[in-house]
Amino acid sequence: MRKSVISIICAMLAALPLNAGQAPESEYAVVENIPYSSSSDEYSAERCKLDLYWPENIADCPVVVWFHGGGLTGGEKYIPEQLKEQGIAVVAVNYRLMPKVTIGDCIDDAAAAVAWTFKNISKYNGDPAKIVVSGHSAGGYLTSMIGLEKKWLEKYDVDADSILALVPFSGQMITHFAQRDLQGISNLQPTIDTWAPLYHVRDCIPPFIMVTGDRELEMFGRYEENAYMARMMKLVGHKETYLYELDGYDHVGMAVPAFPILLKHLRALCGE
Repeated sequence: MRKSVISIICAMLAALPLNAGQAPESEYAVVENIPYSSSSDEYSAERCKLDLYWPENIADCPVVVWFHGGGLTGGEKYIPEQLKEQGIAVVAVNYRLMPKVTIGDCIDDAAAAVAWTFKNISKYNGDPAKIVVSGHSAGGYLTSMIGLEKKWLEKYDVDADSILALVPFSGQMITHFAQRDLQGISNLQPTIDTWAPLYHVRDCIPPFIMVTGDRELEMFGRYEENAYMARMMKLVGHKETYLYELDGYDHVGMAVPAFPILLKHLRALCGE
């Protein structure tokens, strides 16, 4: 049995609601389609919105900002079922999509949404000091880019290192395939440039928790990209890099069993 499987079993056993035994059962509120961007163009007005889910009677609760997948060319925001009734607030984000915009616009939208969360989540019982950023596939890529390359959040007067943790699910660590496709580069030809999280490895980022599906079932070597990223982060001196491989799960199926890992780390970081 691989160590990754043991880790998954432990994570699932640990996936009790945050604040369990410490706070009363809570009612949860939802607000949808909150604009988070100051851009006035029509496409930004359509896409740059977020949904917010939070417990009404748990003060200073942890927060997960969640970016959907879809290859940066599709997808819609949603509140993951696995994050509901966990004693946390969830911010689900839509962002503009390629090819209507550039990859830089997608990353900028992600940064703007995280900055909005830092500046506004206290109004919804969330603690700005307990914000975890996560997402699946393209969402994992966005998570990694805004956490590793500080300029994206600096634009909004937020220090990327003030994020509690980064938890990409099956995120691209080389240059995203949507960007390579625009350049006529195939899915099987890897590129590492300024649009690759691997290009921005550094030692001072928040805890970096990477989760992928089974290496034999994942997209185009996605596990190996994350394994290389984990190795490089450790080589530059980052001491809180973690890599989980979910045996038996493909790129799509890995998301559901990955949530207990997110919750396990979130609980530990919040002292639960």
